[in-house]
Amino acid sequence: MVKVELNNVDVDYPVHTRASRRFLGKSETPSVGGYVVTEGQLTVRALENISLSLKPGDRLGLLGRNGAGKTTLLKTIAGILPPVAGTICVEGRISPLTSILLGLDGESTGYENIGIRGRLMGMSEADIREATPEIAEFTELGDFLHLPIKTYSSGMRMRLSFATSTAFQPDVLLLDEWLGTGDIVFREKAAKRLRKLIFESGIFVFASHSRDMHQRLSNKGAVIDKGRMVFFGDIEDAFRVQDEINETDKP
Repeated sequence: MVKVELNNVDVDYPVHTRASRRFLGKSETPSVGGYVVTEGQLTVRALENISLSLKPGDRLGLLGRNGAGKTTLLKTIAGILPPVAGTICVEGRISPLTSILLGLDGESTGYENIGIRGRLMGMSEADIREATPEIAEFTELGDFLHLPIKTYSSGMRMRLSFATSTAFQPDVLLLDEWLGTGDIVFREKAAKRLRKLIFESGIFVFASHSRDMHQRLSNKGAVIDKGRMVFFGDIEDAFRVQDEINETDKP
């Protein structure tokens, strides 16, 4: 059974700088996410008291301004950022397309990095070996796959990571904004592959500022404001809540 459940989840970022000595208490910003709190150790409370439950067929769009906590929530669901409070339960194979270049090793070849990225995604060695020819063909990198990726352009590295990250059909797909890479022909091919991945996944969670993309891809919406979930429900209702927040915060 595929599911995602978060119960009363808090996520903190510890701050280890000399600037932390200047903070003496708790300070909440008027428009960006989280707040700063000092209790022996300076931390930024990036998410607070987040609860949600997703089942197969749910397509959740995350709405909120820059710094609201959308990317942090995706990374928390993916297990990249552990909570300091609350519980998380994710059942099913998960694919986080949040830090798509995460784990790439510049000294290793393209082929070796296919293995590195595949292992980070929890794939078995047998799965990686089986998928490697298709990944190599999709990248269109040819003999460059035998070279260290430190010799690649940024677009070539993105091609390699995208092809590997989308080669395995997940049960739970997490996406931070729409991915675009390479020339227009490759972008169209990548978009087609990504749409297939989205519609065949059991649960999809998508953070974006594009209302048009949410209307096409999401059936539920969650509004994140300063690290807190202020709404969870129908995507159209989520738009209205976000508009109200934006209107309230106008100078």
